[in-house]
Amino acid sequence: MSPSIGPSFPMAPEKSEKSEVQTRWQRSLEDYCQKQMWQPPVWNIISDRRGGRTAWSATVVIGGVPVSARYWYDGDYLGNAKEDAAEVALGLLHKNTSQTTQSV
Repeated sequence: MSPSIGPSFPMAPEKSEKSEVQTRWQRSLEDYCQKQMWQPPVWNIISDRRGGRTAWSATVVIGGVPVSARYWYDGDYLGNAKEDAAEVALGLLHKNTSQTTQSV
């Protein structure tokens, strides 16, 4: 009997302290959008073939505005790309909120 072949993508990790940390920025961004009564963030995964490998990154769209992750990642670390995009988006949102508050 030959072994069964599973899906080619990694299975979702079990809930653990490590996975909690890996989604911290994404959850913070979702909470921020909910408090502002905005639509939830929309995630887009992008890839770029580089030589013999593929690099992966993410964008998150908030209110129709796309925000890109700063870095490209190996496919095993796609969650990091989403975290990166969420962190960048929150930084921009907090910066804009702070500038608006100061100008009032």
